[in-house]
Amino acid sequence: MLPQNPALALVIIAVAGVAIAIQAPLNAALGRSIDSSLAAAAVSFGVGFVGLVLLVAVSGDGPALARAMFVSRWLLLGGALGAYFVWASLWSVPVLGVLTTTATLILGQIVGAMVLDYVGAFGIAARELSLPRVSAAVLVAAGVILSRF
Repeated sequence: MLPQNPALALVIIAVAGVAIAIQAPLNAALGRSIDSSLAAAAVSFGVGFVGLVLLVAVSGDGPALARAMFVSRWLLLGGALGAYFVWASLWSVPVLGVLTTTATLILGQIVGAMVLDYVGAFGIAARELSLPRVSAAVLVAAGVILSRF
Protein backbone atom coordinates (compact mmCIF):
# COMPACT_ATOMS: atom_id res chain seq x y z
CA MET A 1 0.00 0.00 0.00
CA LEU A 2 1.23 3.47 -0.89
CA PRO A 3 1.82 6.03 1.87
CA GLN A 4 -0.87 8.72 2.27
CA ASN A 5 1.39 11.52 1.07
CA PRO A 6 -0.09 14.62 -0.65
CA ALA A 7 3.00 15.15 -2.84
CA LEU A 8 2.87 11.54 -4.02
CA ALA A 9 -0.88 11.87 -4.65
CA LEU A 10 -0.27 14.97 -6.80
CA VAL A 11 2.32 13.13 -8.89
CA ILE A 12 0.16 10.02 -9.27
CA ILE A 13 -2.92 11.99 -10.34
CA ALA A 14 -0.90 14.20 -12.71
CA VAL A 15 0.43 11.05 -14.39
CA ALA A 16 -3.16 9.77 -14.54
CA GLY A 17 -4.09 13.00 -16.32
CA VAL A 18 -1.39 12.37 -18.90
CA ALA A 19 -2.65 8.79 -19.21
CA ILE A 20 -6.18 10.06 -19.89
CA ALA A 21 -4.84 12.42 -22.55
CA ILE A 22 -3.04 9.48 -24.20
CA GLN A 23 -5.89 7.01 -23.66
CA ALA A 24 -8.51 9.02 -25.53
CA PRO A 25 -6.75 9.26 -28.93
CA LEU A 26 -5.33 5.75 -28.55
CA ASN A 27 -8.82 4.35 -28.00
CA ALA A 28 -10.15 6.52 -30.84
CA ALA A 29 -7.54 4.94 -33.14
CA LEU A 30 -8.67 1.52 -31.91
CA GLY A 31 -12.27 2.48 -32.74
CA ARG A 32 -11.28 3.52 -36.25
CA SER A 33 -9.25 0.33 -36.68
CA ILE A 34 -12.16 -1.94 -35.79
CA ASP A 35 -14.82 0.42 -37.16
CA SER A 36 -16.80 0.72 -33.92
CA SER A 37 -16.39 3.14 -31.03
CA LEU A 38 -18.61 1.01 -28.81
CA ALA A 39 -16.67 -2.19 -29.49
CA ALA A 40 -13.40 -0.31 -28.96
CA ALA A 41 -14.63 0.87 -25.57
CA ALA A 42 -15.52 -2.73 -24.65
CA VAL A 43 -12.07 -3.96 -25.75
CA SER A 44 -10.33 -1.17 -23.84
CA PHE A 45 -12.35 -1.83 -20.71
CA GLY A 46 -11.73 -5.57 -21.06
CA VAL A 47 -7.97 -5.08 -21.27
CA GLY A 48 -8.11 -2.81 -18.21
CA PHE A 49 -10.21 -5.38 -16.35
CA VAL A 50 -7.72 -8.17 -17.04
CA GLY A 51 -4.84 -5.93 -15.96
CA LEU A 52 -6.56 -5.00 -12.72
CA VAL A 53 -7.49 -8.60 -11.91
CA LEU A 54 -3.84 -9.58 -12.39
CA LEU A 55 -2.72 -6.75 -10.07
CA VAL A 56 -5.28 -7.81 -7.45
CA ALA A 57 -3.99 -11.39 -7.63
CA VAL A 58 -0.34 -10.34 -7.36
CA SER A 59 -1.05 -7.92 -4.49
CA GLY A 60 -2.91 -10.53 -2.46
CA ASP A 61 -6.17 -8.56 -2.45
CA GLY A 62 -8.16 -11.43 -3.97
CA PRO A 63 -10.48 -11.79 -0.94
CA ALA A 64 -11.65 -8.20 -1.49
CA LEU A 65 -13.12 -9.24 -4.84
CA ALA A 66 -15.29 -11.82 -3.10
CA ARG A 67 -16.53 -9.18 -0.64
CA ALA A 68 -17.74 -7.08 -3.57
CA MET A 69 -20.59 -9.56 -4.05
CA PHE A 70 -22.14 -8.31 -0.80
CA VAL A 71 -22.06 -4.52 -1.30
CA SER A 72 -25.08 -2.42 -2.18
CA ARG A 73 -25.67 -2.71 -5.92
CA TRP A 74 -25.64 1.06 -6.45
CA LEU A 75 -21.95 1.07 -5.45
CA LEU A 76 -21.22 -0.86 -8.66
CA LEU A 77 -22.42 2.07 -10.76
CA GLY A 78 -18.84 3.36 -10.82
CA GLY A 79 -17.93 0.63 -13.30
CA ALA A 80 -20.72 1.67 -15.64
CA LEU A 81 -19.65 5.31 -15.33
CA GLY A 82 -16.07 4.30 -16.14
CA ALA A 83 -17.24 2.43 -19.23
CA TYR A 84 -19.23 5.49 -20.32
CA PHE A 85 -16.15 7.67 -19.82
CA VAL A 86 -14.00 5.38 -21.99
CA TRP A 87 -16.59 5.34 -24.78
CA ALA A 88 -17.36 9.09 -24.57
CA SER A 89 -13.66 9.96 -24.70
CA LEU A 90 -12.82 7.80 -27.66
CA TRP A 91 -15.92 8.93 -29.56
CA SER A 92 -15.29 12.64 -28.85
CA VAL A 93 -11.61 12.82 -29.83
CA PRO A 94 -12.17 12.53 -33.59
CA VAL A 95 -14.99 15.11 -33.38
CA LEU A 96 -13.41 17.67 -31.02
CA GLY A 97 -9.69 16.87 -30.94
CA VAL A 98 -7.69 15.80 -27.90
CA LEU A 99 -7.35 19.26 -26.32
CA THR A 100 -11.04 20.23 -26.47
CA THR A 101 -12.12 16.74 -25.40
CA THR A 102 -9.79 16.85 -22.40
CA ALA A 103 -10.66 20.44 -21.45
CA THR A 104 -14.38 19.66 -21.63
CA LEU A 105 -13.86 16.49 -19.60
CA ILE A 106 -12.06 18.53 -16.94
CA LEU A 107 -14.86 21.13 -16.95
CA GLY A 108 -17.41 18.38 -16.39
CA GLN A 109 -15.29 16.95 -13.59
CA ILE A 110 -14.96 20.34 -11.91
CA VAL A 111 -18.70 21.12 -12.07
CA GLY A 112 -19.58 17.61 -10.89
CA ALA A 113 -16.99 17.80 -8.12
CA MET A 114 -18.31 21.14 -6.89
CA VAL A 115 -21.83 19.72 -6.64
CA LEU A 116 -20.61 16.55 -4.91
CA ASP A 117 -18.50 18.61 -2.48
CA TYR A 118 -21.39 20.99 -1.78
CA VAL A 119 -23.87 18.24 -0.90
CA GLY A 120 -21.29 16.05 0.83
CA ALA A 121 -22.12 13.12 -1.44
CA PHE A 122 -21.11 9.53 -0.66
CA GLY A 123 -19.88 10.31 2.83
CA ILE A 124 -17.38 13.06 1.98
CA ALA A 125 -17.27 16.23 4.06
CA ALA A 126 -19.45 18.99 2.59
CA ARG A 127 -17.56 22.05 1.33
CA GLU A 128 -18.93 25.48 0.61
CA LEU A 129 -19.48 26.78 -2.91
CA SER A 130 -17.02 29.66 -2.95
CA LEU A 131 -16.12 32.33 -5.47
CA PRO A 132 -12.63 30.84 -6.08
CA ARG A 133 -14.16 27.42 -6.82
CA VAL A 134 -16.77 28.85 -9.20
CA SER A 135 -14.06 31.00 -10.79
CA ALA A 136 -12.01 27.85 -11.45
CA ALA A 137 -14.94 26.37 -13.37
CA VAL A 138 -15.48 29.60 -15.32
CA LEU A 139 -11.78 29.73 -16.26
CA VAL A 140 -11.82 26.12 -17.45
CA ALA A 141 -15.00 26.89 -19.44
CA ALA A 142 -13.12 29.78 -21.05
CA GLY A 143 -10.34 27.33 -21.86
CA VAL A 144 -12.84 25.03 -23.56
CA ILE A 145 -14.04 27.94 -25.70
CA LEU A 146 -10.48 29.01 -26.53
CA SER A 147 -9.50 25.43 -27.42
CA ARG A 148 -11.96 25.52 -30.34
CA PHE A 149 -10.15 28.41 -32.08
